[in-house]
Amino acid sequence: MTIGLLGFQTTIAAPVTLSGIGVHSGSPVSITFQPAEAGTGILFSRTLADGSVVEYRAVSSNVGNTDLCTVLGTSLSRSIATIEHVMAALYALGLDNVVVEVEGAEMPIMDGSSFTFIDAIEQVGIVNLGVKRRYIRVLKPVRIDSGASWAEFLPYDGTRFEVEIDFDSPLIGRQSWKGDLSAGVFREELSRARTFGFMRDVERLWAAGFALGSSLENSVVISDDDTVVNVEGLRYKDEFVRHKTLDAVGDLALAGAQFIGCYRSYRGGHKLNANALKALLSDRTAYEVVEAPARSQRVRAREFVAVNVPEFAPWVG
Repeated sequence: MTIGLLGFQTTIAAPVTLSGIGVHSGSPVSITFQPAEAGTGILFSRTLADGSVVEYRAVSSNVGNTDLCTVLGTSLSRSIATIEHVMAALYALGLDNVVVEVEGAEMPIMDGSSFTFIDAIEQVGIVNLGVKRRYIRVLKPVRIDSGASWAEFLPYDGTRFEVEIDFDSPLIGRQSWKGDLSAGVFREELSRARTFGFMRDVERLWAAGFALGSSLENSVVISDDDTVVNVEGLRYKDEFVRHKTLDAVGDLALAGAQFIGCYRSYRGGHKLNANALKALLSDRTAYEVVEAPARSQRVRAREFVAVNVPEFAPWVG
């Protein structure tokens, strides 16, 4: 598998603003993607009600709650929630350096997928910054188990996802998606897959302060008789597992660097994705930091060379 953009860091060509509502808060929110210099990483910047600003690098060590979405920060009044769909879009497009300015407590849910973010970014374009990008290459299997669920990283010559779900619902049942990730694959096969939920869970979630902004405009809703409530139906026959794969892409983007390897999961979710990533990054023998060789042509992932950068810790906030 070839790695695009010759292994150089990128950013967006111009600012782009999107507005919507938070799926959990139900409140209006606006975000602006701002271009950033090489080495910035993905930085979320939230303006609080008092005018002060709190910032988080989008890295594993800054992840707080992962119950129903992925959250940066541990303080409810200062955190930034539901970042996974934005992170999936940025990662799939190969964006390394972007400042995400946030007016609100979470990302706008838009239509429940990553498509709006992909579309907005592609309209303004992507800039090659001419500075080498470093990757995390998986060297050995790393696996975690949680009850009937499990996730693992495996060495692989490229970036691959193999995600399987198994729901006690005839409508969903057991589904899997497997594929090598690229911007084109993500755009065509994953980006439009929406978040989903069951009607039977709505009152419980509302009582807990979640899903207050959820609607048929941003979620696939499954009725008590196990049918899709949305009039337009599903966008893909297996939209459910495709959305879970989209979530996994966004959650693993919190490595703070593109990774070379295969990620597999069974009955996973945000918490399992986060814990699997932490397990990988906590074992320094399980990965190495690499970059593309100094050649002008496209190269295969196996040709990337290790770099001696002991200070390189992209998962540190």
